[in-house]
Amino acid sequence: MALPKEPRQKMINIMYLVLTAILALNVSSEVIEAFKTVDKSLISSSTSISAANGTIYESLKEKLADEKTREKASIWEPKAAQAKKYTDDLTAYIENLKVELKKAAGLVMKEKDGKQVEDFKEDNLDASTRLFETGGKGNELKAKLEEYKKNMLALDAGIKTKFETNFPVNTSPVEGKEGKKDFTTGYFHMTPTVAALTMLSKFQNNVKNAENQVINYCHEQIGAVKIQFNAFKPIVTASASYLMPNEELVIQAGVGAFNTTASPKVYFNGNAATMDENGVGTYKNKVSSSGSVTVVVEYTKPDGTIAKTEPVPIKYTVGQSSSATVSLDKMDVFYVGLDNPITISSPTGLDRTSVVGTGCTIKGSGSSRTVSVSGSGTCSITVSPQGSTPYSHTYRIKRIPEPSFMVGSGKPRMQSVDFKGQQFCRADMGPDFIYDVRYSVVSATVYFSGANFPNVVTSSITGNSLAPLDAYIKRCGPGSVISFDNIKVNGPDGVRVIEGKSFALY
Repeated sequence: MALPKEPRQKMINIMYLVLTAILALNVSSEVIEAFKTVDKSLISSSTSISAANGTIYESLKEKLADEKTREKASIWEPKAAQAKKYTDDLTAYIENLKVELKKAAGLVMKEKDGKQVEDFKEDNLDASTRLFETGGKGNELKAKLEEYKKNMLALDAGIKTKFETNFPVNTSPVEGKEGKKDFTTGYFHMTPTVAALTMLSKFQNNVKNAENQVINYCHEQIGAVKIQFNAFKPIVTASASYLMPNEELVIQAGVGAFNTTASPKVYFNGNAATMDENGVGTYKNKVSSSGSVTVVVEYTKPDGTIAKTEPVPIKYTVGQSSSATVSLDKMDVFYVGLDNPITISSPTGLDRTSVVGTGCTIKGSGSSRTVSVSGSGTCSITVSPQGSTPYSHTYRIKRIPEPSFMVGSGKPRMQSVDFKGQQFCRADMGPDFIYDVRYSVVSATVYFSGANFPNVVTSSITGNSLAPLDAYIKRCGPGSVISFDNIKVNGPDGVRVIEGKSFALY
């Protein structure tokens, strides 16, 4: 707009323009928290990978010290050590960039709860541009990442062949709304400080992943070493140490780490056993009372002499027919809102057995039943066979673990074309939960920010469908961030609020 010549009105108009610019550049606290969450996750992942790498380096040193593996280890341990140096140098360089970026965003140290903590403008959009574009650190970082990849692949021809096409460190141009952007512009142009820090943590994580893959390859090349067994130890296993009358006791015995020249023979209570092709002898006997079986293993030593192990007693106990049991079909936990399956057995028959639950409700009849619980703490089940001692056990009561909010793959960083192709969201329990539990999304508040959103846009959904967000999703592109908060889901235990999640598009 044209500025008036009158000084007072000119000043008012200039202040209006400044205020408008400030509002346009505002970065919401939700977006900042989303980036901080991703950054913490990346740092935690890098720490875990470093610990795993440390274990591999220790193993390489042991192989270098062992005369049986020294020859190969002397080739591959130095390559792994060089990979570690390349990684440590680049990781330290990126860590220094983080410090420079924080300083550019006004870093000061403040006291909080008796501790010195960092304080800087996390939403500053200019610091990353000045450092990485104007200051040239973006091109410098790109060059160092490319040099790192070149050096790591040059460690060995086998490493280059295996990892050249899928090396974790990548500096390719970034896809944007207006086409491909170069490395610096794509990652750091007008990027909030907290987002730029997260991106640097991402590069550190990629470098740690690359180190892990390369040193694992070095470790694998040393391989196993064939050795002549010079120590033998009997291996004796019993099917059970506590049995009921008429149950069969099975004992297997052999020589640990034997080869065919050991020609093992096994004696149970002085009687020779029939040996299988693996050099294992088996003892079988239906028991009626408690007792023990003495096992002796005879074998041929490498020098041709015959040797015998010391007798190994295998003790077992035979119980009485008066006990009852309750076994959980899943595990020693009852979940609120679920029909938890159990199996009940009784020596007197279930028609002459009382089953009572305290703090829980037992449904069904026969051996297969279900248990439902509420609240928290513990409950107990008592099984009382007629004319026998009751059996009682206490079980924990837990709430169903919180499901995870997912769109597509659920990854916090996602290609914009993949996100824009999604029509629904969901709440998944993940593969580790033993029950088939389903949750449906009831509602959520959704925030759109970053690229193509000068101001944060707030919307909402009232189910699993993303259709209400269609207009905003179409505007999304690389650099956009979509945050879902106050997510309510409905499942077997009712409606609950789960942790929010953000998706940064690239």
